[in-house]
Amino acid sequence: MPQLALVIGNKNYSSWSMRPWVLMREAGIAFEEIQLWFDDRARAQGVERYSPTGLVPVLLVDGTPVWDTLAICETVAELYPGRALWPDDPHARRIARSICAEMHAGFRDLRGAMPVNIRARHPGKGMSPAVRRDIDRIVAIWQMCRARFGASGPMLFGSFGIADAYFAPVVTRFLTYAVSLPPAADAYAGAVRELASMREWNSATVRARASTCS
Repeated sequence: MPQLALVIGNKNYSSWSMRPWVLMREAGIAFEEIQLWFDDRARAQGVERYSPTGLVPVLLVDGTPVWDTLAICETVAELYPGRALWPDDPHARRIARSICAEMHAGFRDLRGAMPVNIRARHPGKGMSPAVRRDIDRIVAIWQMCRARFGASGPMLFGSFGIADAYFAPVVTRFLTYAVSLPPAADAYAGAVRELASMREWNSATVRARASTCS
């Protein structure tokens, strides 16, 4: 198998970095982590060495860069077909790809008003009618996937996959801003928070804060 290295940003803030990191860690795929830190302009310092776009994350496959989170996830799924990172059922797989693409390109009001900040707690901050519409759409996605495809486990399509990694940063947003969720969506969010990879990522944000304060 190729040598993989994942270039990421600050774990407290970088939602795009979280997705492939959680995906590979939860799937048991070995990779080297290269963590960069954001400067005052929210730019990852030294990223030019790895990324042709100047953005994180970047997956290095035997030294060759793959950029953009969705491209990284597709590459990982292609390299490790036995991990079943997309659902086996063709219909479920089409739905999974569609909701990942929707998450990738949409929900701009939620992103802008409720940025990822794992260590913080800001109940109610950023809520507006537009943000509420984004939240309602995400809840509808979760409820639909759980009802139609989730009988075999607690994730959107039963077992963990790319779709769950894609919504993982939203789960942290909902906790930071104390977003109230209906029972099925709340249960799913709780299951994502309890993933070993998510606990590891969140713990790293606490350790990073402690090291800067010591």
